[in-house]
Amino acid sequence: MSWLEVIVLGLVQGLTEFLPISSSGHLRIVSGIFFGNDPGAAFTAVTQIGTEVAVIVYFAKDIGHLIATWFRGFRDPEVRASQDYRMAWMVIIGTIPIGLLGVLFKDQIETVARNLWLIATTLIVFGLLLGLAERFGKQERPVEKLTMKDGIILGFAQAMALIPGVSRSGGTITVGLFLGLERAAAVRFSFLLAIPAVFASGLFTLPDVFAGDGPSPFQMIVAVVIAGVVGYAVIAWILRFVEKNTVYVFVAYRIALGAALLAALAIGAVSAT
Repeated sequence: MSWLEVIVLGLVQGLTEFLPISSSGHLRIVSGIFFGNDPGAAFTAVTQIGTEVAVIVYFAKDIGHLIATWFRGFRDPEVRASQDYRMAWMVIIGTIPIGLLGVLFKDQIETVARNLWLIATTLIVFGLLLGLAERFGKQERPVEKLTMKDGIILGFAQAMALIPGVSRSGGTITVGLFLGLERAAAVRFSFLLAIPAVFASGLFTLPDVFAGDGPSPFQMIVAVVIAGVVGYAVIAWILRFVEKNTVYVFVAYRIALGAALLAALAIGAVSAT
């Protein structure tokens, strides 16, 4: 992997991880079109560590409070009745679906799921679903009104992102809006929910990154750092954006990108595998 590809893909990861447009899909598309290869699911998983570090830094106070509350809840019944204690358990339990499905379908995720025909289709289909969620979701429930049932449902929504093109944040935001969550609440919870899953996935696939002709350890570190720095800026922007704006711009972008990719595949301008 060339240094240009490492830098470009690190930038792409940081720019797209927190937007509902699929970072894994973009890494696959950009690498396939401009560099003629597939960086692999392992490369995607490891670069996501950088963006999740950005989440931890940005939400450090909130995350520290949730962890402290979770531990205090084991010995204090009053704490166990708090929303923060339940929120911590929502993140833990909501992580289980993507963990189990990721292990069960690891081979398919790394092979057939990375076909560009599939990615183009999921970009369009889940873009339309996001638009429907924006249009018909009541958007009246703040993050404090999340229930354990919501956490489990959103955990399965996150698991859909194992298919490139779906989007981890896009899947959880879409389902969150359908559940009646406020737009900002759905986005914030999607960030918190992703932390344990992404770190586990990145560490689990780390050995695969350096197998064969993949990037060197130093190249991987650079890609992770770039993704993290850019991702931090994107977090700050998207949280402000969704408070006052709809997500229709992302819907339009997904549909346009998916349609353009389908056209490129149809005329043979880009290889699907």
